[in-house]
Amino acid sequence: MKQTASLILLSLLLLCTLKCAKRASPTGGPRDSIPPRLINASPKLKTTFFDKEGFTLTFDEYVTLKDVGKQLVISPPLNSDQYKVYPTTGASKKVAVELKDSLLENTTYTFNFGESIVDYNESNPNSYLTYTLSTGATIDSLFVKGRVTDAFERDTERFISLQLYPIDSVYKDSTIYTEKPLYVTSTLDTTIYRFQNLRAGKYALIALEDQTGNYLFDQAIDKIGFLDRTIELPQDSIVDLRLFKEKTNFYWDAPYFINEHHLALAYYGTYDQEPFKMVSEVPDTFQSLVTKSRKTDTLNYWFRGAKVDSLKFELKIQDTLRVKTAFLGKPIKDSLIVKKFTVGSLGLKSQFELESNLPITDVDSKRVLVTNVDTLPVAAQLKIQENYDRISVDFEVLPNDRYNITLLPNALKDFWGQTHDTLVFRTSTKKIEDYGNIYLRVQHDTRDPYIIELINNKKVVERYESPRPGGNYPFELLSPGKYTIRLIEDSNGNKKWDTGDYLKKIQPENIIYYWKEIDLRANWDMNETFNTSQNYPDLPESATASSVLEAQNSQP
Repeated sequence: MKQTASLILLSLLLLCTLKCAKRASPTGGPRDSIPPRLINASPKLKTTFFDKEGFTLTFDEYVTLKDVGKQLVISPPLNSDQYKVYPTTGASKKVAVELKDSLLENTTYTFNFGESIVDYNESNPNSYLTYTLSTGATIDSLFVKGRVTDAFERDTERFISLQLYPIDSVYKDSTIYTEKPLYVTSTLDTTIYRFQNLRAGKYALIALEDQTGNYLFDQAIDKIGFLDRTIELPQDSIVDLRLFKEKTNFYWDAPYFINEHHLALAYYGTYDQEPFKMVSEVPDTFQSLVTKSRKTDTLNYWFRGAKVDSLKFELKIQDTLRVKTAFLGKPIKDSLIVKKFTVGSLGLKSQFELESNLPITDVDSKRVLVTNVDTLPVAAQLKIQENYDRISVDFEVLPNDRYNITLLPNALKDFWGQTHDTLVFRTSTKKIEDYGNIYLRVQHDTRDPYIIELINNKKVVERYESPRPGGNYPFELLSPGKYTIRLIEDSNGNKKWDTGDYLKKIQPENIIYYWKEIDLRANWDMNETFNTSQNYPDLPESATASSVLEAQNSQP
């Protein structure tokens, strides 16, 4: 009996021991949000007469490098083959920069790491850590800071390059195309920049959306911002810049064959009615028509009335008139194709539109039939749009209705007299209650003309090309959605926004955006006041990125 009791007692003790030894899932602790702390810099910060082959930064925990090629900004700039940053992979408590080339004499260098140094576990960045050295006897200490904004878009891209060029005997306006600047910095992931450790003197300042990262202005792809004057240190300390895309320099490419009676005149840059001339000998029956491609930088040259195997064009290329020949290949039969261009429901203030693969030059409104939901006829007119590739069907559009649109043969004819078979299209409209209205009052103190544009999904929905009495601008029967409003100061009165030109020292026309996005809902009326003098609140101090964390000196 005693033996049985002992066995029972032993079993209970073993069971209790097993339960106590059972593993439980760790509950964890608070997430690590503390960035890695720099504890040592060797050589020390602000070393003068620097002659080492690099420097090392030591941290209190393991770190890795993230986007260092984009985040690290070195001023004056170094090419990527002139330095190496370690560790290239993995984690380490040390970040080392190896200098593979000699530095300029008597020059202060800054290495701004941006947010490239992050801790190994949680990727907390040590933000804007900067290491400074001088190859001369002193560390330059002057600075310039400011804000970069896009001259046309509401939002400004990040990582804009800011560049300073000393005004000396060799500097000229074209320098930014061919020579790298003396000093560079970046807005990194903000719109604020700061140059530091500058020497006194006169400078030219530009901002670049540097697509290739070569510190040179590539006019075809880069946006630029510039100051109308030179800056002088230490007098100038805060300078704001506006970025814009110049009109790309225009030049012709060689013309080429597309199809029988159809050639393409390709070009590069911004086309602004640049002249050209067809110089082949052709009979008097020869006729041509030019349209602009909506998809590529190309003019479509359509022709009829002659059988030819080539056509010659006189084009101005690099200030020289040159003759280029397009040889016709094997033709492919072109048939007229007409499709519906209007997508979705038909807007109450819109016209139903069709598109054609060939230029339409003749319409007969007697051969279009439009009926409504009750099959009653609706009077309609056909209109050819300016580029000959779209046709408007103009009829009275009523809410909550459905329409059948029938085009009989010969309603449309293309440039060669071809027509189509009977075509039937359908469309419908929404109820009045499905739309909303925005009633805008603009307060803008100027005698110059201005333009008001309403924008939805980056497309201009409606615009007023000149000021209205009382500053009142109704935008009615709008689809629900989010809208922005911008005011363009049309200083030359040409009814459009004009960009800037760096070499001509022309700044882009000013644009002011309404401070908020308007969320319009169905059956709503929105009353908004756009006071341009109160449109921009000051940027909060917390939004700036001009402060930098300097590396500490070496520890004894």
